[in-house]
This record gives sequence, structure tokens and C-alpha cells, in this order.
Amino acid sequence: MSPRLLLAMDSGLVLSEPLSVICPTPNHDLSMLPRTAEVVQPFKPFHDHFADQGFAATPKSDAGCRDAVLFLPRAKAQARAMVQEANSRASGVIVVDGAKTDGIDSLLKDIRKRVDVEGPLAKAHGKIFWFQADAAAFSDWAAPEAQSADGFKTAPGVFSADGIDPASALLRNSLPTRLGAKVADLGAGWGYLSAGLLGDDALRTLHLVEADHTALTCARSNVTDARAQFHWADAVSWTAPEPLDTVIMNPPFHTSRSADPSLGQGFIASAARNLARTGDLWMVANRHLPYETALTDSFARVEEVAGDNRFKVFHASRPRR
Repeated sequence: MSPRLLLAMDSGLVLSEPLSVICPTPNHDLSMLPRTAEVVQPFKPFHDHFADQGFAATPKSDAGCRDAVLFLPRAKAQARAMVQEANSRASGVIVVDGAKTDGIDSLLKDIRKRVDVEGPLAKAHGKIFWFQADAAAFSDWAAPEAQSADGFKTAPGVFSADGIDPASALLRNSLPTRLGAKVADLGAGWGYLSAGLLGDDALRTLHLVEADHTALTCARSNVTDARAQFHWADAVSWTAPEPLDTVIMNPPFHTSRSADPSLGQGFIASAARNLARTGDLWMVANRHLPYETALTDSFARVEEVAGDNRFKVFHASRPRR
């Protein structure tokens, strides 16, 4: 089990069902919890990890519960919104577990101003504490009903929630006017890049593939064209229903604080697998990320077509089989 949660339970914390476990990651061992526990995880690979373990996994839940265990995310606004949501659903104990680098000390200080806290217990560079659910005490922490960035709907915790990502803007400005009839946006986020493609009357099908359920929900509001199809899926393993003419992408390069270029490399391999033999890939990446080898391994022709000191835009064609 998560070491701090196990410490808390060994110290006398008792969890009652119905139990909701909010935003755990595969780094959190939940093996000692009942498989009837609901695991709320909007990130598809993590959701599938807990579903495979037999938990009742869901990307979002409004269902009531007795107790709730909340694993702290990095974004402060998202963390506060999750605390409020847990308090609105639970009638018993709310448990909060987080690392110091994710702001657990600051959140503990803020929560102590509103409710009586038990614990806290420190272990493994983090803390865990718990308190009696009180919806009224955190009503002002609710996520805004209509958060926007540059006219697009966003949400706390999603990538680039406060404004258009400059790398995506560079890619969008580098794209040709026409990309073909069948296009996919891998890692589509809240839909900025896809929204920019809708003026092409030759476009027949636009696949938005996104692992973050919250971001994809925003994309459904930002891309309302009937040609758009939305896929809650891991772009690395997603398979298009038919070979694609073009793939565009600004792939993520971390799921934690450490950069992981293998994520982008997986996106490149997925693009090559899903493209038609004459298909094209357009992608943007941070300048320091080593994607050139993965591109030349997967495509016969690769060129850097735009960039600056922070980002680089690639056009790759003729995927290798």
C-alpha cells in the first residue's frame, strides 16, 4: 500500500465503505484496499492500471461515498477543487496524502484554517492527514463552472489551462492549409490544434485522441464540428479505424516531474503505425528533446521546418513499415 496510507491505517485510521480513492497513480499500492473501492482517475493509462487490478475505476464520479482518500496532484487549483469535490461527495472521513514537492504542507495549512485535522503523519518526503467531511467549509474551492483561456474552455489541472501553449501555437502556424481527408491529433488536450483545422473543407474526419478525460471533455466544447471524433485513449497504443492522411501532435514528455522522452518516441511510433503509406506527420517538441533518431527510424523523410531557441517543428513523411 502507499506507505503513508499504510502508516495512517496502522496508527488507527479506519476507512469505511463506500470508499472513493481519488487520483492515485501506479506508484500508489492500493492492494490492501477492498476491490469494491471506487478509483477515480481521469488519466486513461492510470485508470486502466487500477481497472486491471479489479477496482471499480471511473474517470469521474458524482456518486456519494462514506470515506474518501485523495492523492494530491501538483496543480494547486486542481488540488483545491478535488478537496471540495471530495467533501461534497463524502459523509465520513476525508484523507489527503501528498508529497512535499506537490504542496502538501501549504494545503495542510490552508485546510487547518477551516476544519480540525487529525494526524498529520510524515513519511517518504510527504505527509498524510484526515478530517471529517464538511462540504460547507470548502464551497469556495469548487472548480469554476466556466474556466477559459483565449476563448477556449479549459479546466484546473489540464495542460496549458491558463493559455495557449506556445509550442502548439508554433506548430499551428507551421501547418499547411490542407492536411488531407483523414487527420488525427494525438494528445489533443483541450482541442486548440484541432480547432484550427476546421476551416479545411477537404477534411472529412478529425480524430482527437487524449488520455486526460477532463481535457477531452473540454475539447468536446471547443471542437463542435460534426467531423470530429473523440477518443479517450492512450495515444501510444491507439489504433485508427482506417489509415490516416496526416497526424499532428505536441506530445507530452513527462507524467511526473522528470522528463521522459520515451513518451514522445511512443507517439512517433503510433503516428507511423496509423498513417497511410504516403501519410505525413507534423509535430512540435522542446528543442532539447532527442526525437530525431525516433523520427528517422519511423519515417523515410524527416525535416525540421520551423523553430526557435525553445521549440522545433518537424515534418516527417513516408512511414516505414
